Amino acid sequence: VTVTNLERKTVDTVATDEAGRYLKERLLPGTYEIKAELAGFKSAVVPSVTVSVDTQTPVNFAMELGQVSEEVTVTGGAPLLKSDRADVSTRFETRQLTELPVLDRNATKFLLLTPGTQQLGWQHAASENPQGSVQIQVNGQSFSGTGYQLDGTENRDPILGIIVINPTLESLAEMKVTSQNYDAEFGQATAGVVSLQTKSGTNAFRGSAFEFYRDERFQARNPFTQFQPDAITGKFIPDTTKQQFGASIGGPLLANRFFFFTDYQGTRDTDGGTQRLTVPTEAARRGDLSAYQTAIFDPDSGPAGTAAGRSQFANAQIPAARLSPQALALLRLIPLPNATGLDNGTRDNYIASGSETFEGNAFNLRIDGRLSDSLNTFGRYSLGDYLRDGPTSFGAGGGAAIAGLGGVSDVRNQSFAYGVDYALTNSLLADFRFGYFRYRVNVLPFDFGTSPAADAGIPGLNLDNTFTSGLPAGFVDGRGGFNFGSGLGVNRCNCPLDQDEQQFQLVGNVTKVAGSHSFKVGVDVRRAYNLRVPSDQHRSGELSFANDRTAGPDGGGLGLATFLLGDVTRFSRYASTSTDARERQWRHFYYAQDTWRPAPKWTFNYGVRLDVINPQTVNEPGNGGWLDLDTGEILVGGVGGIGLNGNVRNRLNWAPRLGATYLINERTVLRAGYGRSYDIGVFGSLFGHSVTQNLPVLSVQSLNAPSNFDEVFSLNQGPSAPVFPAVPASGRFALPDGVFSRALPEQQRPPTVDAFNVTLQRQLTSTISAEVAYVANRGQRV
Repeated sequence: VTVTNLERKTVDTVATDEAGRYLKERLLPGTYEIKAELAGFKSAVVPSVTVSVDTQTPVNFAMELGQVSEEVTVTGGAPLLKSDRADVSTRFETRQLTELPVLDRNATKFLLLTPGTQQLGWQHAASENPQGSVQIQVNGQSFSGTGYQLDGTENRDPILGIIVINPTLESLAEMKVTSQNYDAEFGQATAGVVSLQTKSGTNAFRGSAFEFYRDERFQARNPFTQFQPDAITGKFIPDTTKQQFGASIGGPLLANRFFFFTDYQGTRDTDGGTQRLTVPTEAARRGDLSAYQTAIFDPDSGPAGTAAGRSQFANAQIPAARLSPQALALLRLIPLPNATGLDNGTRDNYIASGSETFEGNAFNLRIDGRLSDSLNTFGRYSLGDYLRDGPTSFGAGGGAAIAGLGGVSDVRNQSFAYGVDYALTNSLLADFRFGYFRYRVNVLPFDFGTSPAADAGIPGLNLDNTFTSGLPAGFVDGRGGFNFGSGLGVNRCNCPLDQDEQQFQLVGNVTKVAGSHSFKVGVDVRRAYNLRVPSDQHRSGELSFANDRTAGPDGGGLGLATFLLGDVTRFSRYASTSTDARERQWRHFYYAQDTWRPAPKWTFNYGVRLDVINPQTVNEPGNGGWLDLDTGEILVGGVGGIGLNGNVRNRLNWAPRLGATYLINERTVLRAGYGRSYDIGVFGSLFGHSVTQNLPVLSVQSLNAPSNFDEVFSLNQGPSAPVFPAVPASGRFALPDGVFSRALPEQQRPPTVDAFNVTLQRQLTSTISAEVAYVANRGQRV
C-alpha cells in the first residue's frame, strides 16, 4: 500500500499482513492518495483522502483479478462514521479556522462550538492573558482541566490554567477538541484535550495576506457615560481602533523533501473608554461635608471601640486643624468634579475618558523534512509578544481603569517543538519529540518607580523604588466614596507582577502492529520551573476608610470623613524578603495501550496510564514554607531536616482507559468509553506559588481594627512592619497571628475525574453525519 501526500509528493509504503490489514502512523494532516498493489490483481487507487490530527482514517479496498498495470479508481474515500475509536471529539479544518467569522480571530473561541462547552462567568485579567485565552468549561469541569497540545507538545500554563501560545489562525492546519474518552497517550487533563497542528509547506509556494479594521465611527454611544464631549478632544467616544494584519507563506526548500511555512500577525488596538465616577467636592476637601447630608461624629470625643458618647461635628464640618495633611496631599492627586453629578453633586460627578493601547506581534516558523524514506523530522518556533498600556481615571491619582487595565503589561510567550519519527519496519514505528515553552509576564503600576505615599508624609509604604513604589490602593467607603491608587480591586492591576515560567519536555512513543492489534507505549518526561512574584494585595499597601469610624450612637458616618481625618480602618499588603524564590518540579508519565479489531464490526481501545507528579521543590533553602495543619507551624524547606520539597509524600496515579466501538450497520455506529484522568490543578495547587508565597518568603499582612469604630493606624504614623519570624535551626516556627498562609496536603492529591460516555452516530447523507452523546463525570477538585 503506497501513501502519497498530494501536496508534498512524499511517499510511504507499507505491507499488509496475512489478513489484509495495514497501518501507517504519524502522517501530517493533509490530503493523500492511497494505492494498493498485489500480483495477480488490478491496482486499486483512492485518489483523495483527508487525514486529520489525532484521528485514524480507515481506507478499505476490494481487489479485482487482473494485471497490476490495470488500475481501478475507488470512490468514496474515508467514511464519515468513526468506528475505530470511542472518543467524543470535534474537528476544525483549515478552511473553517480561517473563514468562519470570529470577531477577534481567537483560536480558543472555537472550543465553544464543541457540544458540552460553555464560557466561564469570569475571565483572567488582560494584563496576564494578553494572548486572549478564553476560560471555557468542558462538560462542567474546571476550565483549568483542559489540556492544550501544540504539535504534540505541552502548551498550557498550569498556574493560570490557560494556553501559552494562542496560535494565529493563519498558522493552523487543524484543531481537534476531544471532550471525552481520550486515549491513554493523553493525560494531565480532566476536562478536554485540544490538539493543535500547525501548517507545513508544500511543493508549491502559497501565501496569504489580510487586514481587519474597525474604529469608533461604527460604535454606538453609551448614554450614561458618553452624554457630553471630552473637553480636550471634543469627541463623545474616545479614539477606538482595532486592527489585525498579517501574512503567511510556505513552500519547498528542497522539492519533495524539505518544506517551510512561516506567518506573522500584528495587532494594533486603541480601546477607548469612558467612566462615570465619584470624586470629593471642592468643599469636601476643605472639610465641609454638609452637602453629603450625613451626620459626622468625632471619633476622638468618646471612649475607644464604641460610637457611644461621641459628639457630632457641627454642620458636618471638620475643623481645618483636624484635617490630615497626608490625606490632603493625596487629594491633590485626585481631580475635581467635572460633571453636575447627583445627590447635591456628591455622586457620579466626574467623567473620565481615554484610550488604552495594545500592541501584539505573533510569529511562527515551521520546517518539515524527509531525511530518508523511513525518517521524518520537523521543527517549529512560535513567539507571542504583547504590550498593553492602560490609563487610569484620575491620572496621577490612579483609580479605575478607563478601559481594561490601569497600568502597563509586557508579555513575551515562546514555544519550540522538534520531532522525529522513524519506521524501523513495516509494523514498527518510533517517534520522539522535544518541547519547550516560556511564559513571561511583567505588569507594572502606572506610576512605577515613584514614591507618592512617602512624598505625602506617610511612612512605611514606599520602602523602595521597585516593588513597593507607586501610590497605594485606597478604598473610601459609603456615600461619596471612591477608590484611588493601584490594585486588583481598583483597576485590575495585580502589580507589580513578575512571572517567569518555563518547561522542558521529552516524549517518546513506539507503535507495533501485530495482526489485529496495534500496540503503543510511551514515556513523557517534563521539567518545570516557575517564578511568580505577585501583588494580589498591592505591595505599597491597601488602605480602607470605613463609615463606622465617624459614626455616632444612632448611625451616620462617612468613609470620606474618616479619610480626611487620616484614620485607616483596614490595611493589607504583600511583603517579601526575597523576590527570587522559585519552584521546580519533575513530572513523568508512562502509558501502554492497544487497539484490537477482533472482527470487522468491533473495535476495542484499552490501556493504562501512570502519572507521577513529583512534589515541587524550591530553588534554595529558606525559599518556601509549608503549613502544618496539625501543629499550625510553618515548615521551612531546606532547613533542619526538612527537604526542599517540604517533606511532601509522593503518590502513583493510575489512570485506566477503556473504549469499545460497534458498527451496527453501514450507516450507524455505537461507541462507549470509560476513563480516569488526573491533572496538576491551578493557582498553585500542585505547582507554583503555593509555598513561595508563604512565610518565610512572603508575608500577607492584614491589620484589622479591634472593633468597627477603631482605627488600625493614622496616615501620619504609617503601618507596623510586616512580620517575618526568624527561622530556627529546626526549620519550624508558629504561624503568627494575622498572617495569611496557603496549605497543601502532606501527600500529593491531584484533581481527579472519572468519566463515562455513550455515543450513537448516524450517517445521514454522503457528506453529513449526526451523533448524540451521553456523558457522565465524577470529579474531585482541589
